Amino acid sequence: MSDTRVFMGAIGAGLAAIGVAWFIYGQSTQSALAAEDGPGPNLVIEVAGEANGTVVIDLLPDRAPKHVAQITELARTGAYNNVVFHRVIDGFMAQTGDVKYGKLGGDLSLAGSGASDLPDIPAEFSDVPFMRGVVGMARSNKPDSANSQFFIMFAPGEFLNGQYTVVGHVVSGMEVVDKIKKGDPDANGAVVDPDRMVSVKVQE
Repeated sequence: MSDTRVFMGAIGAGLAAIGVAWFIYGQSTQSALAAEDGPGPNLVIEVAGEANGTVVIDLLPDRAPKHVAQITELARTGAYNNVVFHRVIDGFMAQTGDVKYGKLGGDLSLAGSGASDLPDIPAEFSDVPFMRGVVGMARSNKPDSANSQFFIMFAPGEFLNGQYTVVGHVVSGMEVVDKIKKGDPDANGAVVDPDRMVSVKVQE
């Protein structure tokens, strides 16, 4: 066999190996996103704007009981209704949940700096990795400062692991999340005329 045929055979084998590896990676990524809907509770979010549709988040009370309790309390009281996605960074995440300054129709210039009237929550870091579709709690530089804001990952963000509390993962509607209006990357993802959560309900 000539050197050329050996070389071409090696390239073919290499491409095949890359293809298999990519398939396995894709399957594992899909599996992480399409994780089974657990015992709940679930958040059912109706999104409107550039994105329109329903996003269902399976919450993880076994990993972050205090955070899940606060989120569900805010949802049940309607606090999240008409709250905008104020910070959306393409390829990273979409952040929402500022129930004080993030309501559509109000002055959104302070969106992202507010919280609810409920107390801040002590960190509940876990070994759940920040994969595509994972939902984490936003906070300041103090670990125990999470309150009402949360974010949904567009892509994996391993650098967040063990630094932010994971509260759930998207079990349906990730295609809606992908369409949420993106912000200005030069303004830390701040969004002009942002999409909003029309309603957020708890489903047991």
